[in-house]
Amino acid sequence: MRKFLTFFFVLMAFLAAIAFWYWRGNIYSKEVLKLEILGPENIQAGQEIDYTVKFKNNGKARLESVELVFEYPSNALPVGETAQRIVKKLEDIYPGEERSTVFKAIAIGKEGDTVQAQASLFYNPKNLKARYESKTNLTTKITSVPLTLEFDLPQKVEQGDDLNFTVNYFSNMDFVLENLRLKVIYPTGFSFVSSQPKGIDIAEWSLPTLTQANGGRVKILGAINGSQGEKKVFRVQLGVVKNESFTLLKETIGTVEISEPSVFISQMINGSQAGAVSVGSLLHYEVYFKNIGASPLQKKFLLVKLNSDFFDLSSLRAENGAIGAGDNSIIFDWQDIQSLRFLDASEEGKVEFWIKTKDPSFSKRIEMPVLRNSVSFSGVEKVFETKIQGNTDFAQKVMRQDDVFAPLGPIPPQIGTSTTYTVFWQIKNYWNGLGNAKVKTILPGNVRLTGQTIPQGASLTFDSVSREVVWSIGDLSAFQGFGDTPFTLAFQIALTPDISQLGQAVPLIGAAYFTAEDKFSGAPIAAQAEAQDTTLPFDDTVNGDNGIVRPQ
Repeated sequence: MRKFLTFFFVLMAFLAAIAFWYWRGNIYSKEVLKLEILGPENIQAGQEIDYTVKFKNNGKARLESVELVFEYPSNALPVGETAQRIVKKLEDIYPGEERSTVFKAIAIGKEGDTVQAQASLFYNPKNLKARYESKTNLTTKITSVPLTLEFDLPQKVEQGDDLNFTVNYFSNMDFVLENLRLKVIYPTGFSFVSSQPKGIDIAEWSLPTLTQANGGRVKILGAINGSQGEKKVFRVQLGVVKNESFTLLKETIGTVEISEPSVFISQMINGSQAGAVSVGSLLHYEVYFKNIGASPLQKKFLLVKLNSDFFDLSSLRAENGAIGAGDNSIIFDWQDIQSLRFLDASEEGKVEFWIKTKDPSFSKRIEMPVLRNSVSFSGVEKVFETKIQGNTDFAQKVMRQDDVFAPLGPIPPQIGTSTTYTVFWQIKNYWNGLGNAKVKTILPGNVRLTGQTIPQGASLTFDSVSREVVWSIGDLSAFQGFGDTPFTLAFQIALTPDISQLGQAVPLIGAAYFTAEDKFSGAPIAAQAEAQDTTLPFDDTVNGDNGIVRPQ
């Protein structure tokens, strides 16, 4: 029995040794697969990166069911691919075999950012069911961004004054930048007024596609408040939007100091501090500058810049001011003006110029326009804005033949017989929205309304005592009726001539008056159209004789 047990234990030990030897021959270490990403350590934003994924089988077993997963950096744009994560099925990798594949991307980010690519290789060693994964990554640093982003800000501005500044951007990337966004972070005390171009909101702009050696600018107008000596910091960011996420490319700051004013600047137009002016008029500007500091001001220049499409620069005239041909600026020189040569404390000086505004035929579509002029003197800049009053074309036409209502009655008109006509009131509104718009006229005693109107349901009323007809329009939007199709009301009237009108042209409708309130400038708007009679000057189908009343 003892010999049997000894034999049994020896046999078990032998079998265990064989099993251990077999197990050692079938285990696999993923370290025998060498996986690496080759690429640059440093890169310039916008530059293309070649990621070379390299792998080698240093083991003795063939690797089967191979799958390569490459993940582009989240802040990089794949080249030739649409997804950030790429999965490729590969052929078996034999012992000693080495292969590589290349992925391309464009680095996006600000200076100092890093972009990290990752690669994973999944496989099964031959005769093993276990699935293995080898991973690696490569981090690349963005060392420079060939973009220029800067503020054009005044160094100092007076408390409460307008602040007009520009953000300039320029690309020297050998790469087309799309989905660009510009963001401005304003300091406390800044009030946004307007921008050119208009933004998504008051602090963000969607920029056009930017190619190499091209750029643009955003102009911003606002007002700044703060304590004397306080420095206001503006921050601007330029980046791209990808998958609703903003990737910053460039950031810069600008500083404005709230200064104590030494000069007070004011102006008058046509003898008053005009809140609004009309088009087609001559404007007399008087610019006043007062020394409110303690020391005299000597040998100064004063610069006026005119910024509006409604200025007729060809009409600009200035006494003692230098104007360039077709220029929008006037320079007043201390050598020509005594108050610029020497202005003592508390003293005031004045310069003046004349310019016309363009007439209503100027039809550029600018809503709520203003005349903007800036005055720069002794380091102080003052921006003035004067609103342009709205303008409306109004016409009254009476027709016998038209496509609106079927005409009834004889032409020429006959005594005691009713003849119908169509009245058209036509409105072309320009750049400002209008409120409380109305048209009024008086009907002669032997003319009545038939009740026919187009559009139907228009607010047209008639007072049988005063004979007054009123069209209550209400609001008119900017440029409503502007173009080939005026905003129109058509209504039918009927004339019944009496014996006293025999052999005469008979009045059909009195002069019509259009009135409204300019919502932008606050100014009243008015227009007038002439009275009409049976000679119908707007109807080519009726000659002069056909407008003379005949006997029945």
